[in-house]
Amino acid sequence: MRNTGKWLAFSALLVVLDQLTKYLAVQGIPAGSSIPLLPSLSLVLAYNTGAAFSFLAGASGWQRWFFALVAIAASALIIWMLHRHRGETFLCIGLALILGGAIGNLIDRVLIGAVVDFILVYWRQYQWPAFNIADSCITVGAGMLIWDSLRSSRKVQRAD
Repeated sequence: MRNTGKWLAFSALLVVLDQLTKYLAVQGIPAGSSIPLLPSLSLVLAYNTGAAFSFLAGASGWQRWFFALVAIAASALIIWMLHRHRGETFLCIGLALILGGAIGNLIDRVLIGAVVDFILVYWRQYQWPAFNIADSCITVGAGMLIWDSLRSSRKVQRAD
C-alpha cells in the first residue's frame, strides 16, 4: 500500500472541498436565484437526480441507487488502479481526481437523493448545465486519463 495512501488522502481532501462548497451553496444561495460572479459565470442552486447533463433525471427514482452502485464499483476499481500504478504520478492524479469527485457526488446521492450543483457557465442565451467541484474533478481527471493513454500509446509506438 506504499504511496497509495497519498492518493487516497488527496481524494479525501477533494471530497471535503466538494462537500464544503455544496454546503455553502445550499446555505447561501436562495432557491431560484442566480448570483452573478463574472460576465459568464453565476452561482445557482440546482439538484440533479440524474447523471451528467441530468441524464435520467426524470426517471422514477431507481436511478438514485443505480448511480450510487456505479459510483461504488468505479471507486473500487479506481482504488485498485491507484495501488497498481502508484508510481505513475500523472495517472494517479487523474485517478485520484475522479475518485474524489465520484465519492463527493455519491455522498449527495445517498444522503439527499440528488447531487447539489451550483456553478453555472453561460454565454448570452447559451448555458452549460450547472455543475459542482466533484463534476470538475471528474472531468479534469478523465481528461488526464485520456492524455496519459495517448502519451503511453506514443511511447509504445516509438518502442516498436
